[in-house]
Amino acid sequence: MTTAPAYSTNEIMTIAAARLLKNGAVCFVGIGLPSTAANLARLTHAPDIVLIYESGPIGAKPAVLPLSIGDGSLAETADTVVSTPEIFRYWLQGGRVDVGFLGAAQIDRFANINTTVIGDYRKPATRLPGAGGAPEIASCAGEVVLVLKQSARAFVKKLDFVTSVGHLDGGDARQRLRLPGEGPVAVVTDLCLMRPDPVTKELTVTQLHPDINRDQVAKATGWEIRFAPQISETPAPTSIELETLRDLERRTKLAHGNLTGAGAGST
Repeated sequence: MTTAPAYSTNEIMTIAAARLLKNGAVCFVGIGLPSTAANLARLTHAPDIVLIYESGPIGAKPAVLPLSIGDGSLAETADTVVSTPEIFRYWLQGGRVDVGFLGAAQIDRFANINTTVIGDYRKPATRLPGAGGAPEIASCAGEVVLVLKQSARAFVKKLDFVTSVGHLDGGDARQRLRLPGEGPVAVVTDLCLMRPDPVTKELTVTQLHPDINRDQVAKATGWEIRFAPQISETPAPTSIELETLRDLERRTKLAHGNLTGAGAGST
């Protein structure tokens, strides 16, 4: 009998997010958890994925995780490097980005996100990294995938600041504003996977990670979270996925020490 490999909640979150990226997709990547998951996808099931960072690298293939969008390894390993205006005008606003992959500090039930401040904007308790290119990515990418750890402090009933729109107040709000992208199609956390309801666009739990129950998800959410009628279980990480992720993080730690981009920044 083969024993399943042990893994952390952070590892299954990263792996579950990576699995959502299709081979050959053009993916606009945010720094932190999104970058980890996107590069894991590139190193496992999606070798032909095209990773774009807002500083200009197209087809980046870093050997270690970048510290920021300005990390030299992104340009050094890219197929080409263009100007930031070209990334946004030609690639993103031109409809050439399949997936925007973002993190957040706060998220609400319609997948709007905050990466600006915690508390009052004029006198914030915490000032966050800011918007970067996230508002444009959230508006224009074909789809958006969000990845962040789940807690009642992060999954809030009302955002302290709306940095980037998800589905606004739900329903056909994006269509009424004529936003070109589909918006968030999935939110991956360390507990579960959520997708927007097809009609209301409210986030709904469709998948629970192994050994996670509904009560845990409900307690880690600042609103009354909805659960789909049929909920599946996230397949456990494979040995290859875990080994690849751990090797990537090991190489990154050797290269950068503890200064890794594993926070909840937007881009």
